[in-house]
Amino acid sequence: MTPAAADAQGLRIGSSPLAVRMRPRSLDEVAGQRHLLKPGSPLVTLASDESGESGGVSVILWGPPGTGKTTLAKAIATSSGRRFVELSAVTAGVKDVRQVMEQALSTRDLYGVSTVLFLDEIHRFTKAQQDALLPGVENGWVVLVAATTENPSFSVISPLLSRSLLLTLEPLEDADLATVIDRAVVDERGLSGSVTLSDDARAAVIRLASGDARRALTALEAAAASALAEREDGDDAPPEITPDIVARAVDRALLRYDRQGDEHYDVISAFIKSVRGSDPDAALHYLARMVEAGEDPRFIARRIIVLAAEDIGMADPQGLVIATAAADAVQFIGMPEGRIPLAEATVYLAMAPKSNAAYLGIDKAIADVRAGRIGRVPKHLRDAHYPGAKKLGHGKGYRYPHDEAVGVAPQQYLPDELAGARYYEPTEHGNERDVSARWERIRAILRGR
Repeated sequence: MTPAAADAQGLRIGSSPLAVRMRPRSLDEVAGQRHLLKPGSPLVTLASDESGESGGVSVILWGPPGTGKTTLAKAIATSSGRRFVELSAVTAGVKDVRQVMEQALSTRDLYGVSTVLFLDEIHRFTKAQQDALLPGVENGWVVLVAATTENPSFSVISPLLSRSLLLTLEPLEDADLATVIDRAVVDERGLSGSVTLSDDARAAVIRLASGDARRALTALEAAAASALAEREDGDDAPPEITPDIVARAVDRALLRYDRQGDEHYDVISAFIKSVRGSDPDAALHYLARMVEAGEDPRFIARRIIVLAAEDIGMADPQGLVIATAAADAVQFIGMPEGRIPLAEATVYLAMAPKSNAAYLGIDKAIADVRAGRIGRVPKHLRDAHYPGAKKLGHGKGYRYPHDEAVGVAPQQYLPDELAGARYYEPTEHGNERDVSARWERIRAILRGR
């Protein structure tokens, strides 16, 4: 094959993307997901069930993008001889679903062929739209293979969940990605040997892919196009893709991060826990992932402010000041420069002493209030300024702290029903160590000891 022919066949400029052309045609070609593809597993049984006896078994595939949800659905349909119909929840409505169900029923009754309905992004379907799937799934008119990147427990209705197998897909391991990449380089459906790939370049593509086969093939295709474009005229040898070519072709790693999905919550959770755990390196890593993924910096700033109050608290009250200043700075200067004050606040809070005593204190007080442990405000603390208040004894006996030698007066502030309740229990961390000692002295004075 000449280089020109290889170029034309390999890259197929203007045709389907490499990731689409290289989609596995059977379960045997699927890379990764070994935990779902063992002999006798539901997917293998479904794919090999040419008799249609397992026609009523529907599945929900939950996993990150690029892990093979669409591939598995098509492989099941192809291997079992079933008819394959694909709908996207982004564009399909109840009318489309009902039409597929009617056609599936007709095809089954007339030709004895069952239908695999692949529904992508089922979490985008409303309850009414998901309800429309139930008759076809329950009566076995279709084998529903639904894909979602979000937790089905929160995004899929219970009746549909109870009638389906929930299978979790994992990001591809590096060895699986290497298999996908190497196959695409030589396969006639892929690059057909029009380029070669150095070991370092393969490692770079794998690193950029972050467990996503689609992203790996997209990066490989871009790098191959760059390598072919840079080849000198008259050179018949397939050009080699190097790490530099990969870096130029792929400007940055496209992070797997859905601001409305699980990754959004997982990354911010890891960020908060890293700051709480006093690990600034990990905290900066998760901050970088959010920044690079285009997370709203105001969301990050709000979480940092909450962190400062909840987890640092009185151990270093300056933490809340810095967190609030960082939020103001981001609002004022915008991004990308806003990443700098966010990073400063992140490092400061990660390195600060920690105390959640104030946070625990307010929650304990709220719990008492919600449980009805309230009581009347002591008379000496009640407002004595409105007419008739003094006749009721309001304000009588109140001792003004500023008139006391130590600035604290021995008197009861809590209602009688809660006298002696302790909500704020300072720690021995940072500034709160001094606060703790002072609080014990104040308590003693308040109680007349």
